[in-house]
Amino acid sequence: MSEWKIVTLGKVADVRDGTHDSPKQQDEGEYLITSRHIKAGNIDFSSAYKISLVDYEEVNRRSKVHKWDVLFSMIGTIGEMAIIDFEPNFAIKNIGLFKTNGDKNLAKWIYYYFKSDEAKAEIDASLKGSTQQYITLEDLRRFPVVIPPLPEQKAIVGVFSSLDDRIDLLHRQNKTLEAMAEALFRQWFVEEADETWEEKPLNDIIDISIGRTPPRQEFHWFSKNPNDVKWISIKDLGMSGIFVFDTAEKLTREAVERFNIPVIPKDTVVLSFKMTVGRVGIATEEMLSNEAIAHFIFNSGTPFIIKEYLYFYLKNFNYDSLGSTSSIVTAINSSMIKELIIKIPPKQIMVNFKEIVENQFEKIKRNQIQIRTLEKLRDTLLPKLMSGEVRVTV
Repeated sequence: MSEWKIVTLGKVADVRDGTHDSPKQQDEGEYLITSRHIKAGNIDFSSAYKISLVDYEEVNRRSKVHKWDVLFSMIGTIGEMAIIDFEPNFAIKNIGLFKTNGDKNLAKWIYYYFKSDEAKAEIDASLKGSTQQYITLEDLRRFPVVIPPLPEQKAIVGVFSSLDDRIDLLHRQNKTLEAMAEALFRQWFVEEADETWEEKPLNDIIDISIGRTPPRQEFHWFSKNPNDVKWISIKDLGMSGIFVFDTAEKLTREAVERFNIPVIPKDTVVLSFKMTVGRVGIATEEMLSNEAIAHFIFNSGTPFIIKEYLYFYLKNFNYDSLGSTSSIVTAINSSMIKELIIKIPPKQIMVNFKEIVENQFEKIKRNQIQIRTLEKLRDTLLPKLMSGEVRVTV
């Protein structure tokens, strides 16, 4: 490993940041991307807003983004990154911009290196601010980066790229499968719905429970031990896809008994109804949740309704019609959720729907399992390859 070099990031890339101004939002124009729009290696354009072409050009005089540049969140959730592998037409604000002059391999090396244990420790040591942490542009320019010889660099990047490409393909398959199932739901149960179909409040046909949170100051109730019980948060729902396999936190079994926390059975549909309203998922094992999440448990009196139908019903419901909105939070209480009116289609239509979408959901579930396996392999290899502990034959 003696031929590996340590250089500063500013020596291998042109390190800049985006505008610090706040251009006015416009109906037409180009997108303005901030740190909060960088998620899991991608840019989330769905929550970004547009700025005028005049403002766009002004921002880009300072920090125009090109293909094979790397974005780095400098404030908020620090360290989220995205490689720009397309011709971009957006501006950036308060984001680190690592310009590689179109060098695809360098862009990928920087991206993966910043995910290594050494880089994460260096980032943590560089953070400033107490209320809201951030990292400065100068700290990023001085950031130490390990660079192996080009052939080995390309080989290591190739390993991670192949894993990420497979993961991305599975994610895209899942989006397509879910979109197909959702289109059928909309066609059969919204566009072609019969006015004679029976309608009932959810609480009349389904057992609905709400999660709980032990006192946060009593740390011993919370755990990351794999033997404890997975505890779903709104963030977990946002990151999980349809099926919830993992949670950031767990609760001890003593906490479940002490605070009488409702247990969510396997295959139960869950819904966030506070703060971020309308996130829906399906538990893959017995789990728990906090008080912002409702659980919909079928019972012996439930008509022939399948979890896939309930999933799309909750996903497509217009929650804005229920809550009171402020600048901070949309507040919908559990009583409103229990009183939601659901259509009960004839059994044969539901059977037909089940025959089609159940296979699609099972494929999505298998894909999610494979994604988790590939991500675990990638995350296991990352520190070993990036430190030189494991070498790639060139």
